Amino acid sequence: MNMKNQKHLPKENIYWIFTITSIILMTLGSFIELWENGLTTTFIIHLLMVLVISVLLIIYPKNKSIYTKYALNIAMPIYFYAMFIMYPFTLSPFLIICFIPGIAILFYNQKLFYFSLINNVVIVISFMVYVFLVDQGAGFPIFHKDLAGYAINFLACQAMLYFIFALLQKKIEEQRQYYQQLQADERLKTTGQLAAAVAHEIRNPITVVKGFIQLYEQDKQLPEHVKKHYQLMLGELNTAETVISDFLTLAKPDVNEVESIEIKPALYNVMDLLNTYALIDTIQIELDIEDDYSIQCTLIEFKQLFVNLLKNAIEASEHGGTVRVTVRRGNSRVKIVIVDQGVGMSKEQLKRIGTPFYSLKAKGTGLGLMICFNIVQKYEGTIDFFSKEGNGTEVTVTFPLVE
Repeated sequence: MNMKNQKHLPKENIYWIFTITSIILMTLGSFIELWENGLTTTFIIHLLMVLVISVLLIIYPKNKSIYTKYALNIAMPIYFYAMFIMYPFTLSPFLIICFIPGIAILFYNQKLFYFSLINNVVIVISFMVYVFLVDQGAGFPIFHKDLAGYAINFLACQAMLYFIFALLQKKIEEQRQYYQQLQADERLKTTGQLAAAVAHEIRNPITVVKGFIQLYEQDKQLPEHVKKHYQLMLGELNTAETVISDFLTLAKPDVNEVESIEIKPALYNVMDLLNTYALIDTIQIELDIEDDYSIQCTLIEFKQLFVNLLKNAIEASEHGGTVRVTVRRGNSRVKIVIVDQGVGMSKEQLKRIGTPFYSLKAKGTGLGLMICFNIVQKYEGTIDFFSKEGNGTEVTVTFPLVE
């Protein structure tokens, strides 16, 4: 038996203890009916429902599909509803009915929970209306006697379950974001260690090779068609040096002093740098900023961040497109949104955004976006990508405001 299976043994043991105990108790309940009243229709229905639920509980560990989950969340409420209807002189099944949506909470499935909660409310309230208008205590005298009290307690239980589920969902989302942040930090750490180890060693021989190529390029005795090859080699070496510089940007310690910068003039400065680049493909950059805001960041890193993001948006846009930049305030943060009308990205591509050496460009390295993530994280900001294939991409960056 491998270690992976051993890790899951305690959870499986708890599940089987719960399952076997539940099946025994439900079976005993059906045989009490047999003991007291003999072989009746109520006993047969009771036993059949116990059998269905038992089968679903037994097969669930090996078949955890959404269909099995929905089947359990339908079969178990039907069982308790039937117990309440078949045994109207005891209210213990109604107490369990109040907490039926709690079964769905165990599966951590939002749709399943809402499905169970809404169904439970509709069925129970409809039954209460029936008892009040039609039955009037003939079949359910104990229930009818304090119908309003049961209704209030039932709705209170549903509200409590919803509150518990909302808190649980929030906690799960926080955990998910926490682990995503850990993964991003690990990627940055790994890339930084790699950069520190090899960047300088690679740059030194490249510098030597570039020097000799530049020397030979100036040799007047060499024909021009040979010098063209030297220019090509220099271009590729410059590309390699750019990649190494990106590595060093990720690896170098933070020596820049943090300053308070104004977003409006800084973004206009970035747009001035990129307008010529955008106009090559007749792409317009539009800036919509309602007021000027200040954030804690260095001007160099702010420009580096938005030059990278806007350059990506321009390159993703089609000829004649528009890249819109919107700046708005939200509570104590400023939100900068960049929207392009490009080809967009799939869910798989979005998941890999910011991964080293993953890029949608032919000669991209993926390090540019890693630097963006690094800058945003350093100044307690957030960066989120929303995209759909064929519908462009929206990048949202937020920073804490400086009042």
